[in-house]
Amino acid sequence: MSSPPEPPFISMHTTVVLLTSVVIGLVVGGLTFLSDFSAPGAVLAGLGATGLSVPVLRSLIR
Repeated sequence: MSSPPEPPFISMHTTVVLLTSVVIGLVVGGLTFLSDFSAPGAVLAGLGATGLSVPVLRSLIR
């Protein structure tokens, strides 16, 4: 007898939400760096955009 297949580590919905939020964070961080030429400010802006986009994307992507 074969055992039942293992469930995936994370769901497809979670993967899409997290990858999309990372892309948004990279874009915001890159644009912030190009406008200010400040690496710490760009990192903070990118991390903030990534964190804030997760709940919004979670509710939008179904």
